[in-house]
Amino acid sequence: MSAKAYNPNEIQALIETLNTVHNGWYVEQGKITKQFLFKDFNTAFGFMTLCALYAEKINHHPEWFNVYNKVNVQLMTHDLSGISDKDADLAKQMNLYANMLAKE
Repeated sequence: MSAKAYNPNEIQALIETLNTVHNGWYVEQGKITKQFLFKDFNTAFGFMTLCALYAEKINHHPEWFNVYNKVNVQLMTHDLSGISDKDADLAKQMNLYANMLAKE
């Protein structure tokens, strides 16, 4: 599946949509960015595991960093040197997983 690059208006609309589900998304250095906070390391690692399985399924992988209960995420489509529908899809799925794990 080829990716569709987003223009600045579409990126802003994406950020607004993402923040209605799980606040804290913003654009930094051309990447959609968020820090997810969890109750402990196991929950953070569980989140990363769910995201990794989904990312592999869609063949689109995040840039991320984990320390204890924090997972910092940055998404962009390197083939396009920008933000695309692939990033939107993965970010929305990350929001769903984060919300699911917050309720456990």
